[in-house]
Amino acid sequence: MSKLLLSSFLLTLAISQSFLQGVTSSATFTFINKCDQTIWPGILSNAGIAPLQQTGFVLLKGESKVIDAPASWGGRLWGRTHCSEDSAGKFTCATGDCGSGKLECAGAGATPPATLAEFTLDGDGGMDFFDVSLVDGYNLPLLVAPTGGTGRNCTYTGCMVDLNGGCPAALKVVGSEGEGVACKSACEAFGNEEYCCSGAYGTPDTCKPSSYSQMFKIACPRAYSYAYDDKSSTFTCDGADYVVTFCPPASNSKKSTEGQQTPTTATPEFNDGMVFEGADAMVNSGAPPRYTYIHAAVMAVVMLAAFL
Repeated sequence: MSKLLLSSFLLTLAISQSFLQGVTSSATFTFINKCDQTIWPGILSNAGIAPLQQTGFVLLKGESKVIDAPASWGGRLWGRTHCSEDSAGKFTCATGDCGSGKLECAGAGATPPATLAEFTLDGDGGMDFFDVSLVDGYNLPLLVAPTGGTGRNCTYTGCMVDLNGGCPAALKVVGSEGEGVACKSACEAFGNEEYCCSGAYGTPDTCKPSSYSQMFKIACPRAYSYAYDDKSSTFTCDGADYVVTFCPPASNSKKSTEGQQTPTTATPEFNDGMVFEGADAMVNSGAPPRYTYIHAAVMAVVMLAAFL
């Protein structure tokens, strides 16, 4: 009988350890479309990392979708706009197109310009690293808000301002009806080594902010504005899930960000002091942190051990 109890205990312990590893290493991404138009999110995994269950999908105005990411996933997310399918069934988008010809990006990345959210889960020290980047240009306002995570630098980031209307003529991408639909980076527009942080400008010491990247940085102080814009643009969390909101509505209320932890690096305030719907998910989320489940599993094992 004692052998049976011991075997049951060891089996429970093994299951618990497996469960804990899955809980601590995986994350969910909740995509929300607050734009006045349909968005077609695209997802690209980093080299050597398996793709997620979906690499492209449609998100109607007001819709949301949850996708699970496995342990140690890394990659980038973005929104495609003004997409359509021709008579031959070829799928294309005016901005953020991944060139697959289909709704699924299937291992292809976004054609610049596109606002990117970049993630490395369970990275150095077991932390998630994430950022929102305008290095490849801009096409949509985008907010990334962690939920249920911990860490001194675990806070929301993004570019929540519509830059298309005020984009300089040299960078502006114009749609079929003459409206601005995206804003190129200076690197994409001009190809200069100085703007691309390449060649003689390929180090942090030689590549400095340009007047164009500073325009992005002033509008979106938490987003990457050029290749070496690390200090105020990289964020870390332990045990978080993530809400990715396209076109987050602005609010003048300070309520949603009260009690938030601020980044360890000095980060400028957003232009007009506004906060954004979705940023309060960090403190107002009804979903328990993943550590809650870890604690429950550990307690179950301890209680079984005491019983034996």
